[in-house]
Amino acid sequence: MTLRQLLVPLLLLALAGALSWWLLQRPGPDPRYDSRSGTKDVDYTISGLDVTRMRPDGHPAHRLQVAQLRHFSEDDTTELEQPRLTIHQDDTPPWEIRADRAWASADGERILLRDEVLITRDGDDDDRPVRIETRELWVHPEEDYAETHEQVRVESESDWLEAVGMQAWLRPPSRLKFLSEVRGHHVPR
Repeated sequence: MTLRQLLVPLLLLALAGALSWWLLQRPGPDPRYDSRSGTKDVDYTISGLDVTRMRPDGHPAHRLQVAQLRHFSEDDTTELEQPRLTIHQDDTPPWEIRADRAWASADGERILLRDEVLITRDGDDDDRPVRIETRELWVHPEEDYAETHEQVRVESESDWLEAVGMQAWLRPPSRLKFLSEVRGHHVPR
């Protein structure tokens, strides 16, 4: 489920109508653009957003919590302050993704989390806890997929790994792929 799908009811109320054809045809903005210092006009804000998308079986699939959301009608993008995305799993602890701020594309298919991005998953009987830190993370919510080309550090109990670049598939079976300059420390059990 995409961020857009999570926000559709709120967006429909706030926008009170459909976007025009020409707006959808415009090229996307630079995701590194920071509206706080720019000239884009905010058409609405939401504080304390907490949305959960349920699966057909009635169990939670995703939960999005945001301290503040700002939407821009000019390009239909959204900025999020202190976003927290929980990706629930059937038989393992959920993945938690947090950042200081994020930018979401107009279609909701791409989210760029920035500034102190943290990905965690608690441990259980079968899986060890995981903690991943990076500066930027692109998330594709529909696929439960994330990637970065930045430096990453992964910690799991006394083991650690550092790399430049990572791909993460967060749906079971979850897996991580490190792209370059990989080094780490593993303590045998």
